Amino acid sequence: MVQPRKNSTGKRVTDRAGSIATFGLSLCLAATAASAQTASPSGNQPRPTQTGTSSGPDSSAMAGAQQQLYTVSGSSNSTATQDSFKGSVVEGKSSGTTIDLPLDDAIQRGLRNNLGIILQGASQRNANGQRLEELQALLPTITGAVSINVQQVNLAAYGLKFPGFNPIVGPFQVVDFRAYLTQNLINVSALQNYISSKHSFSAAKLTAQDARDMVVLTVGNAYLLCVADTARIEAVTAELATSKVSLDQAAAAHDAGTSPKLDVLRARVDYQNEEQTLISAKNQLAKDKLSLARVIGLPLDQDYRLTDLVPYAAFNDIDPQASVDQALKTRKDLAAQGEKVTAAKATKTSAWAYQLPVASFSGDFGDLGQTPGTSHSTYTATGQVTMPILQIAKTKGQIETATAQYDQEKARLADQAQQVNADVRDSLLDIQAAAKLVEATHSNVELANEALSEAQQRFKAGVSDNLPVSQAQSQTEQANDQYISALYQHNVAKLALARALGAAQTNYKDYLGGK
Repeated sequence: MVQPRKNSTGKRVTDRAGSIATFGLSLCLAATAASAQTASPSGNQPRPTQTGTSSGPDSSAMAGAQQQLYTVSGSSNSTATQDSFKGSVVEGKSSGTTIDLPLDDAIQRGLRNNLGIILQGASQRNANGQRLEELQALLPTITGAVSINVQQVNLAAYGLKFPGFNPIVGPFQVVDFRAYLTQNLINVSALQNYISSKHSFSAAKLTAQDARDMVVLTVGNAYLLCVADTARIEAVTAELATSKVSLDQAAAAHDAGTSPKLDVLRARVDYQNEEQTLISAKNQLAKDKLSLARVIGLPLDQDYRLTDLVPYAAFNDIDPQASVDQALKTRKDLAAQGEKVTAAKATKTSAWAYQLPVASFSGDFGDLGQTPGTSHSTYTATGQVTMPILQIAKTKGQIETATAQYDQEKARLADQAQQVNADVRDSLLDIQAAAKLVEATHSNVELANEALSEAQQRFKAGVSDNLPVSQAQSQTEQANDQYISALYQHNVAKLALARALGAAQTNYKDYLGGK
């Protein structure tokens, strides 16, 4: 089993961030943050759009997964950010007992409670609301009004004086019940604004779907860290027992007069170092479990145990180009960026169409009279065509702004396609490298254990002192530490490949279990 390794001076390295987190949470949290493009409610003048980049996971090796998991902080904005996927909304209360937490349960909790999912859902609803606002510019608008007007007029104040006629008229009242109708008949700019908002809404929906893959990757990474911590505790516990045997042997040899006191002191230092390492390993597990609870919405005072140890499973070779082609078809963030390009194109057309004539109709119908009983129906109907005549700078400015936005979105789409390509290839390379590391480190563990056994036997037989035993224990700890880190890297790389292919939510079991 694994124990924390020692450096060249024999001191144990207790900082796990550099040993286990070769693949960090940065791999998991290159989350996409979609922001919908918007258009003006006037239906005739396009507004500047707001878009955010959407990138796939960074598959480069990172040291510091725990550090990033601990700096959890949700975003107060309506759009999900990278930090949003580290937070959650707490579901329920602590049961007061220890519960079992399978990987499936952890992921389902994350899909329900993760802050990134919740914020992205709010962004989707916001985009839908903007779409409906733009739609209203193409639909009839009907309003109603009821008014009672009471007046008394002094005609003399207006210079109207008639002999024998009282200049004071009134008081009199007018009661009006009326409905007003407005309807755009031809408004190309408003139509293009609606098309833009429609595609922005589609982009928001796709981004929300992509966020679910990001949650699976985030929760899976946090779960795998806890699995690695558990393995470390078991390894250190086993090594502590081995150190106790060595200490007892050294003490017995010293009492028998066949070994110097230096051997006893060296063995005791090794044993106490193992005790310290065990304390550190348990503390690390407790912190990583808090981080896992944080991303899935589990109460932080809820005690739980991991039930899925996610053992090593070899991953069969697959064709990189075929995988890239699959990812280009299935990645939701790439599809969302395509929708943003279409939305920006419609906004550009809307800006150009602002100089076109707008045909509209307006009218009203109601009852007008001194009292409701003496009223009579009245109505007006107006059709008009309006168009800008002299606002060249404004129109040109709008077109340039919309064109620049369109060019930006096209460039982002091209870059996003390359990012998807890189995500897949990076993940495949990471899987291959991690698989070789697993094989190499596993062989090192076996050799180190054999060397330790040989050193213990030589010391017990009195052939040598216990310095080779101490050195062999250090080498065994380092080999086991590297083996667990390699297993962690391999599993995270497979999970990252599932995300890179856009299949993390549906097929993560296939990738973690081997394919």
